[in-house]
This record gives sequence, structure tokens and C-alpha cells, in this order.
Amino acid sequence: MKRAKRILVMDDEHYIRRLLSYIFEKKGFEVYQADNGRDGLSLAKQIKPDLIFIDVMMPITNGFQVCKELRNDPVFRNVFIFILTGRGQIQDAKKGLECGADEYIIKPFDPVKVIRRVKQLLKSPRIQNSVSHLEKI
Repeated sequence: MKRAKRILVMDDEHYIRRLLSYIFEKKGFEVYQADNGRDGLSLAKQIKPDLIFIDVMMPITNGFQVCKELRNDPVFRNVFIFILTGRGQIQDAKKGLECGADEYIIKPFDPVKVIRRVKQLLKSPRIQNSVSHLEKI
């Protein structure tokens, strides 16, 4: 039997973690949560998720650092990474993509569009830094 796809949500905002967990669990995904970058990195190494959501402004280790560390580890080279943030400036999006994120989503976001994008990415071959990265979802 095929295992469910795993999603890791790293965000210090409880309601964002719960929202994403709820919508993805309803769609059959296994969802894991971390409220800071250090714990998120540790959990990622344990569970080896298929997709990771990372908030930029997290305590202990920020999202850009987490993304860069994950991309420097060969185990996570093909894992899809979404930066999820309230920071909508173009230089922040550029920094997110330069550290290895595939998507840059600005809060607030439309959960239906996020689900659609996740399903698209998980069905397609691995393409880093997809073209919709600057689109406000």
C-alpha cells in the first residue's frame, strides 16, 4: 500500500499550523507541525516530508536559514519547499527563492489555491523555483 504524502508545516502562528493541518489532513495527507525553525529542521530529518511550508519570521532559526539548510542537505534536494510569510516585498521573495524555495506565498492566502498548487507540484516532475512563486495566493 502506498503511504500518504507527508507535509511539514513550520510556523510560529498556531492558527496557521492548525488551518493547514486541517485542510491537508482532510485531503489525505499526513501533516506534521513545528513552531520554530530548530524543531522544524529536526522533525524534517526524522519524517522526511514530501513538502514543507516554512514561515520566514520564526523564533530560534528563521525561515530563510531553515530553507537554506534543507537545500544544502542532499536528502531534501527534491522536497518541495513553500515559503509562507507576511513579508510581501519583492526583495524578500527573491531571497526566498535564492535560498531554495519553490514557491513564495504571501499571507493571507487562499487555502483552496494552496491545495491546488500542492497537488499540482506533487504530481509533476521536480522543478525548482516554479514560475508562480511571486503570485499572491
